[in-house]
Amino acid sequence: FPEEEIYDKVVDLTEYAKRQRWWNRLFGKNCGPVAEKYSVGTQIAIGGLSGWCVGYLFQKVGKVAATSVGGGLLLLQIANNTGYIQVDWKRVEKDVNKAKKQLKKGTNQVGPELNTFVEKSTQFVKQNIVITSGFIGGFLLGLAS
Repeated sequence: FPEEEIYDKVVDLTEYAKRQRWWNRLFGKNCGPVAEKYSVGTQIAIGGLSGWCVGYLFQKVGKVAATSVGGGLLLLQIANNTGYIQVDWKRVEKDVNKAKKQLKKGTNQVGPELNTFVEKSTQFVKQNIVITSGFIGGFLLGLAS
């Protein structure tokens, strides 16, 4: 079969399934993008509220993580200066340079999973632009609060 013919049959099958009673009971009458289900105001409210929650949590978790990493580095430096631990700086430098070389080699090869994820994310954003913009605004407000 040519690709278009297969695509048409799949689309016909999905439209047929949407007309069945079990499909409507399971997924509701409108099972497409969010833009088909809710008004613009509702989408902005949902996106803004969920974005604010994620932004607020991101801010709090980020502060805890930064404090933990910074405190750990400070304690390591104090322990090094007081003689509790000895750091082999030549070995550290060698390992860092080795890691840099590996990263330079690996950055040219982006995995197909990442490309697929980016494509799916872009498609979702395009289909649900109102709720996405509400989410981004709420996220920024959550970070600021």
